[in-house]
Amino acid sequence: MLFKEHLSKGITWLKKAENKMPRSKKAWLAIVLAILIVAAGLYFWLKPKNIPAPLPIVEVETVTTSDVNLYGEYVGRIRAQQFVEVHARVEGYLERMCFKEGSYINKGQTLFIIDPKLYEAHVNKARAQLNKAEAQARKAKHDLDRIKPLYEQNAASQLDLDNAVAAYESAMAEVTVSRADLTQAEITLGYTRVASPISGYISERVADIGTLVGPSGGKSLLATVVKSDTVRVDFSMTALDYVRGKDRNVNLGSDDPSRKWDSFVTITLADGSEYPHKGIVDFADPKVDPKTGTFSVRAEMPNPDRSLLPGEVTKVKVLLDVREKAVEVPTKALVVEKNGAYIYVVRPDSVVEKRFIETGPEVDNNTIVERGLAKGENIVVEGFHKLNHGMKVAPVRKTEDDSTEQETSNGN
Repeated sequence: MLFKEHLSKGITWLKKAENKMPRSKKAWLAIVLAILIVAAGLYFWLKPKNIPAPLPIVEVETVTTSDVNLYGEYVGRIRAQQFVEVHARVEGYLERMCFKEGSYINKGQTLFIIDPKLYEAHVNKARAQLNKAEAQARKAKHDLDRIKPLYEQNAASQLDLDNAVAAYESAMAEVTVSRADLTQAEITLGYTRVASPISGYISERVADIGTLVGPSGGKSLLATVVKSDTVRVDFSMTALDYVRGKDRNVNLGSDDPSRKWDSFVTITLADGSEYPHKGIVDFADPKVDPKTGTFSVRAEMPNPDRSLLPGEVTKVKVLLDVREKAVEVPTKALVVEKNGAYIYVVRPDSVVEKRFIETGPEVDNNTIVERGLAKGENIVVEGFHKLNHGMKVAPVRKTEDDSTEQETSNGN
């Protein structure tokens, strides 16, 4: 506008000066005037138009709800479901081994034979003593049967009857003692055949053939049997985990019919891969160890192919809780400051709102929002660093092929 005024004044002045100048100079003034008119035209033609500043472009996502699994990771140790030591219960020389070391054996299968000759002799002696006692008991019974009619006919005294009754009862007691001695001798003889108490895999033998074994002077331990088709995983959880579980009414190791899920365990193998079978938490210690601030938890895990070895240390992943219909947002969309965490929400009129929220646990790259955000709202996930509360934006949404498309909303 200022240029127009100066140009108009300049043309007016030139016209006045033209009237006062001689004819020879009027031609030059005409040329200058033409140049000014051309310059004015170029100025208005090339002058930039007043274009409004572009709106900030932000990437948005729509808030959805889903069931979110919350896990904890701990260090665990594998142990066999049953680990039984096989001991010699009688003393004697180890005569024979009846298994292949490291093989699978069945419950009741004979593992070792201890020299049985001495114990067979004890059985024979006890059986002979029983036969003798039974013979004496039969004689005493016959004597008593003869005395009773004589006593009733006053042909025998009361003393004779009392002696016959006492002899019979003493003989019967001797039979009971002898029968017990025979049973004990037979049991002891049975211990010379060492059988497996459970089914499982057996270790190598501890004692060699010909070694004196037994609970007193010789070696007692002969081998160990491990039942490992099912293993147990022991690990420790912190008291804080316990408190958080109580807040959510989750008691590990106990059945809850109102709960739709069971706490399961997955473990990582030595090569970093995940074990294909899952275990169930079946026990949690009701007390906390004051020295470590942790409590013990146990899970049972199937081990059909024996890929898990007792004593192995592994990483344990435990399902601690399931948040049903939880609001979950990308963690990268959150801004955390000392006053709390906030997120930018895009209203239907494309105006952003700075909203403080209450955050929960972080799962992978997402964070659960406890309060402050509802399903169906649009949040800014990229480009929020250039925003202020109340700004108008140009929202775009990420498509499946990683390209973005402009959002069409009210007010654009």
